[in-house]
Amino acid sequence: MSDFTPPLHALTARQAGELFALGKATPGALTEDCLARIAEREPTVKAWAHLSPELARAQAKSKDAAPLLGPLHGIPIGIKDVIDTHDQPTQMGSSIFEHHQPQVDASVVALLRRAGAVILGKTVTAEFAGMAPAITTNPHHAGHTPGGSSSGSGAAVADGMVPIAFGTQTGGSVLRPASYCGVFGFKPSFGHINRAGLKFAAESIDTLGWMARSLDDIAMVYGVLTQGCTSPLMAHKPLRLGLCQTFMWDLAQDETREALDIASSTLQKAGIEIERLELPPEFSALTLARQHINDYERVHALAHEWAHQSAKISPELSASLRRGQALSQAEYLDAVRLVEQTRTQMHSWMHGVDAVLTPCVNGEAPQGLHYPGDPSFQALWTLLHLPAIGLPTHTGPKGLPVSIQMIGPRHSDVRLLQHALAVWNILMPGLYSAPLPSP
Repeated sequence: MSDFTPPLHALTARQAGELFALGKATPGALTEDCLARIAEREPTVKAWAHLSPELARAQAKSKDAAPLLGPLHGIPIGIKDVIDTHDQPTQMGSSIFEHHQPQVDASVVALLRRAGAVILGKTVTAEFAGMAPAITTNPHHAGHTPGGSSSGSGAAVADGMVPIAFGTQTGGSVLRPASYCGVFGFKPSFGHINRAGLKFAAESIDTLGWMARSLDDIAMVYGVLTQGCTSPLMAHKPLRLGLCQTFMWDLAQDETREALDIASSTLQKAGIEIERLELPPEFSALTLARQHINDYERVHALAHEWAHQSAKISPELSASLRRGQALSQAEYLDAVRLVEQTRTQMHSWMHGVDAVLTPCVNGEAPQGLHYPGDPSFQALWTLLHLPAIGLPTHTGPKGLPVSIQMIGPRHSDVRLLQHALAVWNILMPGLYSAPLPSP
């Protein structure tokens, strides 16, 4: 590391770990600096559903003098409030679960603790990880949405409150807030991360994901959760990338079109071949198929809440549950079969390319907090169970972040991250991590 050290709260997890190893900082000092940043900014950003400073300090203090537990030793992490924690409430963004206290950690939380992490607090989620807007604001401009449903996680990481935070993605609930807030967002291949202890939205699609200010931190967490490599991420320059605008290209605003155009032309100049890819025509039916699957599975996941406490469920989520209730199993299975058929085409569709560049979001974060943004560009790949990473490479006309998205074949997660790092180094040379917004 250079002689200049930024404020501890602005460090990536890897950078903080290096300072710990050199004796130049401690987990306690890092946690204290994160808590100070939260105290300063939380009245505006509103990223946290639950925070116990004393509990966070106690966890960090126990790491100060303890032997190294793992690669995340002493690193504060935020946990979306639909993921169980045994020592902090899990309230699902819903008054139905107010003060609900699980008895055990979700699998992912237990694994993070085993690697030495400090579970700093629970981040704000949209109600049951759905579509109702939450209270969190965009740290770059409080008058704009941070995206949903992992709104608190995206805002907390972007604002320097915590280096890493977890979310879930059923449509675009990790990559969209990551893009709107200007950080890296990663959704692994479906099934790679154990989901025990997660309140399901749509069980056949829900995927745990996380956000960070560096790709190396993204990869380190993936290694922790999969018993894989946690060494620094090594870039692997792709020889050929696909470029897929998708059948939703008409939804893309100028800033997203420009982001993809600039990225592809810059990569071509760096010697990477770009091949334009078109999705087969039948893929255009996936938008409706996803809605049917989402609605049908949500009404089953929330069967008790819908039957007994429907008055406490928001109008936005209620509409989804009514649609799900009206669907027959035959209609649901028709949607499932279509999705399964399209998934089988993905390997051959990507044949000959190392990864695919595609839009991440429609454009900048929409103004206002009433609408958390369109998930269409992320939801397609979530439905197909593919790994996806969002890179915050561009800004729009209002100065707000705009990401590009890279996807890879299913089960190629590490290689996708290696390619993403190479692409990041070409598009954003010399910039190790995503910068913090100015308060």
